[in-house]
Amino acid sequence: MSKFYSNNTVQSTIAYAKTRLNIQMLWQHFNYPGSPAVSCRSPFRDDIKPSFSVNGDGTLWNDFATGEAGDSVDFFQRASGLSRTKACRKFIALAGGTLTATAHAVRPNPQPVQARPRPSFPDFRKGTAADFAQLSMSRSISLEGLELAGKRSLLHFATLKDSPAWIITDSERLNAQARRMDGQPHPETGHGPRVWYDEHNNPHDILPAQGWQHLEGRPKAWTLPGSWAAWPIGIKEAQPFKFIALCEGGPDLLAACHFIAAESRWHDCAPVAMLGASQRIHQEALPLFAGKRVRIFGHADESGRSAVHTWAIQLETVGADVDAFSFVGLHQVGGKPVKDLNDSLLMDAGSLAGAEGVLPL
Repeated sequence: MSKFYSNNTVQSTIAYAKTRLNIQMLWQHFNYPGSPAVSCRSPFRDDIKPSFSVNGDGTLWNDFATGEAGDSVDFFQRASGLSRTKACRKFIALAGGTLTATAHAVRPNPQPVQARPRPSFPDFRKGTAADFAQLSMSRSISLEGLELAGKRSLLHFATLKDSPAWIITDSERLNAQARRMDGQPHPETGHGPRVWYDEHNNPHDILPAQGWQHLEGRPKAWTLPGSWAAWPIGIKEAQPFKFIALCEGGPDLLAACHFIAAESRWHDCAPVAMLGASQRIHQEALPLFAGKRVRIFGHADESGRSAVHTWAIQLETVGADVDAFSFVGLHQVGGKPVKDLNDSLLMDAGSLAGAEGVLPL
């Protein structure tokens, strides 16, 4: 199974230009003071305490204070103030010409980074055997995987908006996303479970495949008010472990727990989830990935591929060893393509054999 990360939207001319221009060269081109280093001052703003980082070969940068990060093209765009399209054209032209020092762009005076208040969530409870059985049936996740998520403090339950729900969060309680227990169609029947069981094991009739009616479009997922949406759920719990399975979304987090249990990797691998492909890894959480072996499981769509590229760049700036899992060529039982880690729970025999293990090594 091939492991990769790439930005498929970047043209080969940009890729070639990046082999000729690195951040050290651009730093000199814009006549910025000082020198780029693993720890240095930002060239883009007043930075009394060094909070900027450029990797050794000058291909990636990260600003820990603002959360900005990127490659040499992103650095050029930030320095020049041009639009993405114009910056790419200028970057390609610059790579084919002679570099000369020039006055750097006027640095904007950014607003100070404000400390964001911690959210206040409702009371959640630990899962009961009935909760795990219900969720296992509706999402085709092993009981062992769900129990692992519960033990790692990643899976909780509550009644929200008069609906029983399962919640992905962690011990930090900075980010939480809820899904209704009746919100996922059963993979075989196409219908959700017909009953759910409360903490006293009492059955309740429910309707299949319900979303959150108080939200526009009745989405299945509800990120609770006040959440730090960019906080990677489970990163603090992952600190004792060498390997991290970085997932996109709550269902994929549970799927990662399934594979950790199935592959007997509970002792060395931790699941972590970003709740949304558009989110960048929170600046305060990023250093917690340093030195870890991280495999990214982005969804097999344009936004998922973009997220893989963005997260990989961020993670490499703090010294993580990163790759990404490819779902290309994998199929579910019945022939549908596997598009995410949750789908891979239903891989057919040929795909399962070809995957040769899902978790990072």
